[in-house]
Amino acid sequence: MARRALILVEGHRSIGLLYVKAAQHLGLHPITLSADPVQYDYLAAESLAAIRVDTDDFDALIRECTRLRATYDIAGITGFSGLDESIYATVGKLCRHFDLPGPDPVSIERCRDKFTQRQFLEAAGIPMPAYRLAADATEVESSAMEIGLPVIVKPAVGSGSCGVRLCRDVDELAEHTAHLLAWERTRESSPRILVEEFAQGPQYSADTMGNEVIAVGAADFDCPPNFVVRGSIFPALLTDCEHKRIAAVSLSCLSALGLGWGPANIEFRWTERGPVVIEVNPRLPGWTTPRLIQLAYGIDPIGEHLKLVIGEEWDLRRRHSQTAAVRFLVPEGDGVLDWIDGDTRAATTPGVAEVKLYVEPKTPIVRKGDFRDTMGHVIAASPSRAETEAILQRAVDLIGWSITPFHPLANRSNLRSLTCWPPEQGGS
Repeated sequence: MARRALILVEGHRSIGLLYVKAAQHLGLHPITLSADPVQYDYLAAESLAAIRVDTDDFDALIRECTRLRATYDIAGITGFSGLDESIYATVGKLCRHFDLPGPDPVSIERCRDKFTQRQFLEAAGIPMPAYRLAADATEVESSAMEIGLPVIVKPAVGSGSCGVRLCRDVDELAEHTAHLLAWERTRESSPRILVEEFAQGPQYSADTMGNEVIAVGAADFDCPPNFVVRGSIFPALLTDCEHKRIAAVSLSCLSALGLGWGPANIEFRWTERGPVVIEVNPRLPGWTTPRLIQLAYGIDPIGEHLKLVIGEEWDLRRRHSQTAAVRFLVPEGDGVLDWIDGDTRAATTPGVAEVKLYVEPKTPIVRKGDFRDTMGHVIAASPSRAETEAILQRAVDLIGWSITPFHPLANRSNLRSLTCWPPEQGGS
């Protein structure tokens, strides 16, 4: 009998190994197809099967999967979105081609483009900020004036808060627009910039599987006018009524966008109007979110997702109820990281579930104003919110670092930025 295999299109630096281990737990042989397998350290460290293939070439992926079918029983195909969800859309097309369970590629493409996504949500009457699409500086300025400053200005395609900025006056608007237009020109496509009303209020996220809301968490962002995540917590501190409103809007988003297969993540701001939708991500978030959901509710979203991928019955019942939270380590300035330590002591703090550093001494730190600015994280869980927050604080206080600022005349253009681990997250 042929060995059952799971095909993973590309890897993921933060949750890729978790998918591999979940696949092995289900008795599957994971095989990663990647344009550059070397970038995923866990593949070599765990001696995992990996094949180099151009994952932007759909025909090449079909040929490779067809070749593998001669040796393996391919039980399922899944993968990890890049910064623009393109890989996950490709996964959906591959599943369709090989008649395997998978996401609808049309729905994934619909979500990739934030302007198109907004149009579908607006047509369904879902509450969200006012928005405009712009292609040049003149259109950005006129859109901002129509909506009213301050506004959020960001690329129409992207994730991880990359390129997202709060523009509070015309000078900030002009500066960030010039930055985005220069970046868009490197993508060899016509510039598409989204200008949105600044929805003010606490941020929440709903994580869904199929047509069920499995978790609602809260996140903290700092470093204005940029959005750098400081931490998140599950479950969010909400009344029953507030939770029901977020859950109802979440399910309406899935319906409006044609989702409802597999995982999704919906981001909100709670404003004077109640919950307004900031973004719908048609996938499971990377980074720390799956771990937090598992600690808080006893649900393994990765394992249950894989069951769906291979056509088995999943189980989303909550096994327990705890408060799980993460705190991210954020540098106070640019420079060279002299040292960072205390992580080993922090990891031994009772209640701490995980401590991870993303950087090593002598790493140049060049802040980008998004998720890449974080240097590590600490995760804790306990039966109560107050206890979890106290555990986190004790652990974080044990971690210290020193950064020597760059010389004023240093040429930073040749310095690599803070490591891009994890490269994709879409939620914390």
